[in-house]
Amino acid sequence: METMLELQNISKTFFPGTPNEKRALNNVNLSLKSGDFVTIIGSNGAGKSTLFNAIAGTFYLDAGQIILDGKNIARMPDYKRAFDIGRIHQDPMKGTAPSMTIEENLALAYGRKAKKSFFALNKTDVSYFKEILSSLELGLEKRLKTKVGHLSGGQRQAVSLLMSTIASPKLLLLDEHTAALDPQTAQKILTITTEIVTKSKITALMITHDIKAALTLGNRTIMMDEGEIILDISGDERMNMTPEELLTYYSKKRHKKLMNDRMLFSLEKDS
Repeated sequence: METMLELQNISKTFFPGTPNEKRALNNVNLSLKSGDFVTIIGSNGAGKSTLFNAIAGTFYLDAGQIILDGKNIARMPDYKRAFDIGRIHQDPMKGTAPSMTIEENLALAYGRKAKKSFFALNKTDVSYFKEILSSLELGLEKRLKTKVGHLSGGQRQAVSLLMSTIASPKLLLLDEHTAALDPQTAQKILTITTEIVTKSKITALMITHDIKAALTLGNRTIMMDEGEIILDISGDERMNMTPEELLTYYSKKRHKKLMNDRMLFSLEKDS
């Protein structure tokens, strides 16, 4: 299986030379095969979202390369990377245009497939939109003319998920995209996410605070701390590791306790 994403010694320091200097990414190396679905966990400020911002092009790196499908995109502007990289944020308000209808939002995203900023709808496209919306089982296929701003948080994230995958991106970044949702809706969105990623064979990275989900969803889990990847597991090792063992590993490796209230709460909730 060919490599889809390769991060080579990527580094980023914010506010260098000032009292607020922060080494956010410290010589990170990561390689993903085509079709990998990798979950990412870590302490507060571990560098998880910074890693996503680096890949998406929110800022340029201080050093290192980002190779996507054989092409170095490290100096490519974010709007060009968006043709090949889909991203869903934690905030349901991001990623969609609230004043536009579901149909218009999907059309805007679908235009990326042809690398166009404007996309003219036809009956075939509308039929396709209804078909993929129907697969969500949220009734949104009957609300194509509804403005996205009138949808619930879960419905908006579902539309965001379709928008991020409708143009068959090479890479999908899921930035704690269920964290702002109630537990039942979050589980529904995770199920939809898994189905879309698996069916479309999209290479995906997903940040989550749910340790149990991190060890069961996808095929690989990495843990970050202080801008570094400190654990990368898959196969039997991942299958046999419990959330408690993962926390113990972190404590032994970093000589401190994990500082992420939402991760620890997810454990207490399941116990």
